[in-house]
Formats: sequence, structure tokens, C-alpha cells
Amino acid sequence: MLNEKAVKQSHFIYWASGIVSICGIIFEVLFGALGSYILGDGVKQYTLTISLFLTGMGIGASLSEKVLKHLVIAFVYIEFMVALIGGFSSFIMFGITAFSPAGSDALVLYLITLIVGALTGVELPILIRKANEIGVSLNRSTARVLFSDYAGGLIGGLLFAFLLRPQLGMVKTAFLVGLINLTVAMIVLWLFRKEIAKVTVHFVVGGVIAVLLLLGLLFGQAMALTFEQKLYQDPIIHMEDSNYQKIVVTKDKQDVRLYLNGGLQFSSIDEYRYHEVLVHPTMAQAEKHNQVLVLGGGDGVAVKELLKYDDIQQITVVDLDPAVVELANNNSHLLELNNGALQHDKVKVMNQDAFNFLEEADTWYDVIIVDLPDPNDESLNKLYTKEFYSLARNHLVPGGAMMVQATSPVFATEVYWTISETIASTGFHTENLHVDVPSFGNWGFVLASRDPVELSDLEFSVSTRFLTTEVLQGLTLFGKDEDKHIEKDNGRIKEIKPNTLIDPRLIQIYEKEWEYY
Repeated sequence: MLNEKAVKQSHFIYWASGIVSICGIIFEVLFGALGSYILGDGVKQYTLTISLFLTGMGIGASLSEKVLKHLVIAFVYIEFMVALIGGFSSFIMFGITAFSPAGSDALVLYLITLIVGALTGVELPILIRKANEIGVSLNRSTARVLFSDYAGGLIGGLLFAFLLRPQLGMVKTAFLVGLINLTVAMIVLWLFRKEIAKVTVHFVVGGVIAVLLLLGLLFGQAMALTFEQKLYQDPIIHMEDSNYQKIVVTKDKQDVRLYLNGGLQFSSIDEYRYHEVLVHPTMAQAEKHNQVLVLGGGDGVAVKELLKYDDIQQITVVDLDPAVVELANNNSHLLELNNGALQHDKVKVMNQDAFNFLEEADTWYDVIIVDLPDPNDESLNKLYTKEFYSLARNHLVPGGAMMVQATSPVFATEVYWTISETIASTGFHTENLHVDVPSFGNWGFVLASRDPVELSDLEFSVSTRFLTTEVLQGLTLFGKDEDKHIEKDNGRIKEIKPNTLIDPRLIQIYEKEWEYY
């Protein structure tokens, strides 16, 4: 029969196992989020970080066999190390990315993931042994600790996805979770203080770590912002982590730039070159303009161009992230740029996945503008598949037209032509265009219609700053190094195949071609 003190200690061991499990899963998904943001290709980074974390846990569990004495002190110092390394992980990663050579950030992230995973793997075996040492049967202690661990894993994942990352961001989240690990260690140290030699020294060590983590929680975000500033050309005037992505706005003199997950979306200096090509050839090709669908475009700049056409009855904007739309409607710089387009009576905004929207919608559209982020992960890749463009075709009226932003034919030649081939594989007639946008280079578009496209017949009925009928003809000309006749090393022409949900070839091609840009 356990005495009152032993009961209290055993109960806290079960609580501790749940709490450290929550912290462990938060660090695990945090490292995946860091990899996705800093290194790109979210599926790849989450796969690698989770695999490394679990491998580390396996290594840690194996090493725990050697921990047979001084279990409390072993657990306390493991938590100290998890708190210190995990707590500073995001801060370190942003610093490494800003100041170190390319490639070192990936190595450091994977090393941190493996180390924290290994430390996490040591925790539970030690807690089980300590519970058994107190007097709880091995079967009972193992079952209870594992239950706390698994339940804690679910709670940790939900907390990170819906509370910590959106509200605190990745830097503050890491410091806060580190403090929780440290708190567990200090409580354990207090509960078992009578059986520990030189306990004051251990409390002092914990106190120093607590000071470091508290300083990080209070000031780390601001310092990390200075690190991140080095990733951008101009001063950051707005930064937030939404439920879906990191949103950054920079400004230098009159140049306002929007970045999503580090990728430039536009510069106010030359956005008109991009958006005029995106919008006006499509409107000229379409027979009517009654119903217009914009997939993406939550910044409202494309909608501003569309609102030049008085015969539009309704513009439906489908953008997954409400934070982008809110920023476009409230940030003074973006409002000045988009003229408050998203608040116009003709505009309806829906925060929904574009693929799901097309699956569920029953409306036909005269014009579809596809202005989505590049296909650099699985969730975005599905928006560049034959299945997606087939859904779009099925929502386009006869005589309608669709324009797709299709990344750069200069920087990612095979990506561009794969997107074009994918659109054409659905039965669309297509025309290929590209335009030089100084802020981010030569950019490609694919104009698609149920009817043959004849650019020489197109006329623009609204004012433009860049685009003319004559200029439009020139946008169809591609240099030898950027056309679709891509040669292999053996001199043969590479076969361009459509991108599909079953064969998502575009992600690997995209990653390879953008590696050096």
C-alpha cells in the first residue's frame, strides 16, 4: 500500500508524462512547420522532421536502458536540455537562415530534431521506472504512463495547430513550450528533493535556464524579426502567422511588397504588368463578363483590374486564407493599392479551398482567373492537376476564358510547360504568354478557352498602363532556352506529361528547377 507521499509522487509522474508528451508533439510539428517555411516543400519537410524525431525517440529509448540510477536527476536534466534546445530552436533557425551559408539551415534543423527526439525518447522509460521504484506495479505504471503519453500527443497537436502557432508564432511557441518542460522538471525536483544530493545546485541551474527562456519569450520574437528582416530586401512593416502561412508586408519608399511563406506575391511598383496580363487578355477572349471567378487573389489587386469592366455582374473570390483578405481590407498600403476592391458591392469573397469549391459549386462562369501560389507542396500541387483544370473547364460557359499564372518559363521551364500541357490535356485550347516583371523576373501565363484563341483579334476596352494589342503579340514569343522543346543530356527532346493527382510530378520538377533561385 502506497503512503500519501508516494501516491502524490506517482500521480504527478502520470501528469508529467502527459505534459511532456504534449510538449514533445508540439516540438515535433513545430520543426515540421519550420522546415516547411524555411526550406519549402511542406510534405517533404514534415516527412523528414517527423521521421527524424521518431528515429531520435527510438535512439533515446534504447539509451534509456543505461539509466538505472538517480532516475529523478536524469529526468530533470533531460527536461532541462529539452527546454533549452527546444525553446531556442525557432530562434536559432531564423538566425542560421539569415546569417549562415545556404544548406546549413537544413542540417541544423535536422540535427535539432534528432536531438530533441532522442531526449524525448528517454523521458517515458525513466518515468515508468521511477513509478515502479515508488511501488506502483510495472504493468500498471507502464499502462498509465503510455496512456498519458498518447492522450498528450493528441492535445499537443491540436494546441499547436489551432492556438499556439496562430496566436504566438513559431518563436514564442518554442520558448513557451520550453518553459513548460522546465516547469515539469522543477516540480519533479521539488517533490523528490529529499532523496537528491545538492538539490540547491540543481534548482540554480533550472533558474538560469528559466531566466534565459523568459528573456527569449519576451524579446526573442523581436530579435528573430531582425534576423528575418535580412531575408527581405525592404523593411518589414507587417508580419503574422495565419492558420495557413506566414504573411509579410515590406515597404521601402513607394515600394510595398507582399510575401506569403517567403515567396514574393507582388511589388506595388510593377504589379500592373503582372495583373494586366493575368486579367485583360482573358476578359478580351471571353464573349461575356457576367460572372467572374477568381481563385486566389485574396490581396484584391486582380479584382481591382476586373472592376474596370462595368458589365460584370458578380466577382467571386475564393481564397483559402481569411487573414490575407483581412489584411487586404484593413492595411492602408494594400487598400491604397487595391482601391478597396474586395469591399465592392459586386465582389463576394469565400474562404475555401479552391479544389473543394469547384467540386461543390453549381455556378457557371464567363471568366476564371487562377492566381494561386506556386505548386511547391502537395496541397498546392492538386491545384495544378488535370483533375483541377477539368473541374474549372466544367464551370466555364461556352465562349468563356480562363487564365492561369504558371510560374516562370525562364527559371522553371519544365514546370511552366508541364502546367500548360496539363491544362491542354483537359480539352482546352491554349495560348502561352510570358511577361517581364522586374520585381520577380520573367513570368508565365496560360490563356485557355473552349474556343480557339486568336490573340490578333483581341481588343482591350479598358485603360491599361502596360498592355496593348501589339505588346500582347510579343508576349507569345519564347526564346530557345525557355520554349517547350526541352532537350535531355542525350540531345533528345524531353516528353512533357500532364500533372495529375495520381502522378504529382510537378512538385519534384519545381523543387529541382528552383533550387538555385
